[in-house]
Amino acid sequence: MTSTKPERFLAIDYGTARIGTAVSDPLGITARGLETINWNGQDSAWAMDRLVALIEDLQITTVIMGLPRRTDGKTSDSETKARAMGEALAARTGRTVIYRDERYTTVLASQVLRETGVRGKKRKAVLDQVAAEIILQEYLESQRKA
Repeated sequence: MTSTKPERFLAIDYGTARIGTAVSDPLGITARGLETINWNGQDSAWAMDRLVALIEDLQITTVIMGLPRRTDGKTSDSETKARAMGEALAARTGRTVIYRDERYTTVLASQVLRETGVRGKKRKAVLDQVAAEIILQEYLESQRKA
């Protein structure tokens, strides 16, 4: 009987002001919001260093990068930047990066927070984490169905 090493996933909800992150449990079953990286969209080295540190500290095996796709199917500037960040993360960490369509995850996250009574500054602080959590949970569930 061979034993397989557990996989741990990090999801990224890329944005030009905030990057939401979520992590799976060590068995790759559930997702939980991790942190929101606030950045100005310009200092990508700082944001990249923080993401690399999370990947290494948490022993992440696979990164799930949300792609902010347009509803008309055309490639947006944000999608191009998210792909570039994913490629840079793969190059720096040697981890696999899987891209997932993240359309509507922020809308869903906002709805969840509204329904749970999270408002104001608290909502803004965790919105991108919840979006990353949705991206990751959807990915984990798709793998169980496959």
